[in-house]
Amino acid sequence: MHHYTDNMNMAELCIKRGFDLIASLIGILLCFLPACVIALLIKREDGDAVIYKQERVGKGGKPFMMYKFRTMKADSEGDTPQLSQEDDSRLTRIGCWLRDHHIDELPQLYNILIGDMSIVGYRPERPYFVRQIMAINDDYAALYCMRPGIFSPATLYNGYTDTMDKMLERLRLDLQYLTTRTLWLDCKIIALTMASILSGKKF
Repeated sequence: MHHYTDNMNMAELCIKRGFDLIASLIGILLCFLPACVIALLIKREDGDAVIYKQERVGKGGKPFMMYKFRTMKADSEGDTPQLSQEDDSRLTRIGCWLRDHHIDELPQLYNILIGDMSIVGYRPERPYFVRQIMAINDDYAALYCMRPGIFSPATLYNGYTDTMDKMLERLRLDLQYLTTRTLWLDCKIIALTMASILSGKKF
């Protein structure tokens, strides 16, 4: 395993966490009513759960539950974890729309508020796939020094991570982010990601 150094100092990390807290609180307040409407639409379609929770690996290599609006049919994954695909046949009608517009990620504002995640970081992966990645490249463990995020440069530039090759490329981009990240870079990633979402880009 290679040695990677976080480019952010303690002061920057404190500012970053403060921004996460303020932004997540504002986001939760602004999205409360739209989230209630989305919840009703999900429930109306098939009567199943509104929120989908899934175990992910976060800071310090510790597992946590990441929350999303449910976009897939109940029990669509089975016993073996599967990667999401573009135009996934397991999506519900409302789920397809939520996924296309990235609205399914809104419940992760709660993950940010309680400290599981940050607005910008690496996308957290499931333990099953972390083990597969680590078997090929154990540099993945270097990411554990930072919080995972909703936005990431890897998601912005690498698109859907639906193959192991893309997972390894995502890891390369995540490690690059770790060693070069600044508050300005975080602002740039947020701005570029929001512009991509508003333009209708799928990733």
